Amino acid sequence: MSGDQKFNPAPVKPLISFDELARIDVRVGTILSLEGVAGSDKLLKLTVDFGDHRRSILAGMKKEREDPREIEGRQALFVVNLEPKKLMGEISEGMLFDIGYADGVEPALAIPERKVPDGTRAG
Repeated sequence: MSGDQKFNPAPVKPLISFDELARIDVRVGTILSLEGVAGSDKLLKLTVDFGDHRRSILAGMKKEREDPREIEGRQALFVVNLEPKKLMGEISEGMLFDIGYADGVEPALAIPERKVPDGTRAG
């Protein structure tokens, strides 16, 4: 979306209860490394440090940035309690929280305003 186009936010999704929201586990992790996924023109495999463990998380962001490696070493928010999902022969153990993709806006990482310990929960 170019800067001269007016952005029209999507309608708000249906209401959920606080109990439903509490089931989603969003945590801060540091992106240690990333690599392309064989056979995919958009998937990247991120290795993410959550303090007490590391996970592989796939993200469809290969074409979103001129140099995807710019996010290495950065903290971001991840959903960590999704069922593992196999994509292109690789297992994804969570989901990167990003901003903008669903709305056609150039995606940006959802990040903490300052460095916090890896594994810190959001909410």
